[in-house]
Parts: sequence; structure tokens; C-alpha cells
Amino acid sequence: MKLVMGVVNVTPDSFSDGGETFDTQKAISRGLSLAQAGADILDIGGESSRPGALSIDAREEMRRIIPVVEALSPIVRVSVDTTKEEVARRAVLAGATLINDISSGLAHVAADLGVGWVAMHMQASPEIMQRDPRYSDVVFEVRNFLIERGEYGRRLGISEVWIDPGIGFGKTIEHNLALLREIDFLADCDFPVLVGTSRKTFIGKVAARYEGEIPPPKDRLEGSLATAAWCYRHGVSAMRVHDVKETIDLCRLAGYR
Repeated sequence: MKLVMGVVNVTPDSFSDGGETFDTQKAISRGLSLAQAGADILDIGGESSRPGALSIDAREEMRRIIPVVEALSPIVRVSVDTTKEEVARRAVLAGATLINDISSGLAHVAADLGVGWVAMHMQASPEIMQRDPRYSDVVFEVRNFLIERGEYGRRLGISEVWIDPGIGFGKTIEHNLALLREIDFLADCDFPVLVGTSRKTFIGKVAARYEGEIPPPKDRLEGSLATAAWCYRHGVSAMRVHDVKETIDLCRLAGYR
């Protein structure tokens, strides 16, 4: 079965919703709605990783997300989207069972706590990652990095290791499209693959080639679903999405659920 990971951003500056669920109760309500729509996992994050975003301290990040994790984890599986060890540990204590790690640096935490780990590829940091990303061969470089990270995680004893090519994280439109075209090359590795394309800028820019202007994030549903369908068809195990109901409908229509 193909999995759907729903996004719950407890941030004031998310690229996708502009902070609509920054309030704790709104974030919990959003999570409950996504769970009811069929999300298999809810990915809860308190620090924006949009291009240009600045880091926040661990105390503030925990203040934002821990009440949300505590409220939702008894109802649906929860992933914590963080790069900070202190935040990851506190979120797992609150009920999270997966660490979604865009830095790929928290394998030791997942191993210590006995939870799952997502290793993602990112060039540089969110603050500067889109300034001038360059690769000799983006597909091979991303694949080799993720295999190394995945194998490292397994050596530490993590039983559930995921890999994520990091679409939009230190990549141009051409890099993103190349990774998607060859996503089966990554899916052939011995790790389940998680991909997040939902509402991202490259979808808007591709649409602009035909429509003349870049649609805002909430008007990128068609491109988000198209990339999800492509990824599922080519071996990806889970998609990280904002539009859970629509993605679930796609999975049902394609026979993935």
C-alpha cells in the first residue's frame, strides 16, 4: 500500500499556507482533519524550511509542536520534522515514532530511541540552499548520498530507515525534474522512499511556462497530484502532501489502497 504523509506546519511563515495553523488548536484541528481524510502519518514541524528561512531555537520549536504531538499521536502515527536533537527527543517522548530529518544528522537519536528515521538530501541549509545549487550529476550524487546515510542508519541499528531526495532543497527546477524522471533509480535502492513535491515552487514555475504566471501554492494541486501519481507509479512508498483527501482519492483510483 502506498502511504500518505500529511503536513502540519506549526509555523508563522510556511510557504504553503502562510501560517494558517501556527495556533496550537488550529494545528491540532488540521491534524485531526487530515487523519480523518486518511493520512497514514502526520508530519509535525515547528520550524520553516522554506528557502531563505532562518533557524529558531529549540525551546521555541518545542513550545510550538509538543502540544500538537501529544494531542495527535494517540490518534494517528506522528512524525516530527526537525533537525535538532533536543526537539526530536522531546517529540518522541510526546508520542512521535518517526524523525523526519532534513539534515540527515539525527540517525544516532533515532537509534537511541528506537524509532524510525527519514534521511533527506539537502545542499547547504534552508537559509542559503537556493542561491546557486550545482551538481555534476544530481541523480547519482543524491542517490549515493542517501545510500550512504541509509546504510549508516542501519549500522546504528535503526530498523526503519527511509530516504528522501529532498525535492526543492538546494535544487533548481532542472535538478528537481531530473530527480523525478529518474525516481525509480532511487526507489530501486534497498530503502523505502519518501518524496515531498506538494505545492512546491518548481511546480508553480513549470505551470508558469504554459500559463504565463506562477500560481500561488494553494493553486498547485494539479501539479502536486501529477507528481504524486508519477512517484507512486515508479516505486515511491510515501508522499508528503498538504492535500491529503485528494491524494488518497488518487491512490484509491490507481489501486494503491
